[in-house]
Amino acid sequence: MIEAFRRVCAYSGEIDVMTCYAGTPAGADGRIFRVADYPTPSAREALYRELAARGYSAIAIICAAEPIMTKWKFALAARVPAKLLIVNENADFFWCDRSNWRVLGHLMLYRAGMTGASAVPTLARLLFLPLTAAYLLAYAGAVHFRRKLRA
Repeated sequence: MIEAFRRVCAYSGEIDVMTCYAGTPAGADGRIFRVADYPTPSAREALYRELAARGYSAIAIICAAEPIMTKWKFALAARVPAKLLIVNENADFFWCDRSNWRVLGHLMLYRAGMTGASAVPTLARLLFLPLTAAYLLAYAGAVHFRRKLRA
């Protein structure tokens, strides 16, 4: 992704990377931050302060179909004062701002399974969730009530 970004945007500066992998990503020439190095809340707070102090103008977050580092991505997007670039697994990207709200909405619906033919079963599951939960609670209550009567 870094090499594709450099080609498309003609960016030649250093690129720092936050990763969960042990190796160095191809094209990374800046600092490598590994999530395993920040296991405690105090270490993560120190990391957020350091990242905020580095003065980034933009951060890019890969939003692929795999849920890798999801909590880290949300935390970095919220805690680092920089413009947010969202990149998908095809190296397509867009800025996360008001002008791209439709693209962002479509991406969220797509990741939630709410587009195309998969939208109907997903909506049906959402609609039947309260009924299913009520049925299971009623069944569990009836079983426990019968057990109390027998005891």
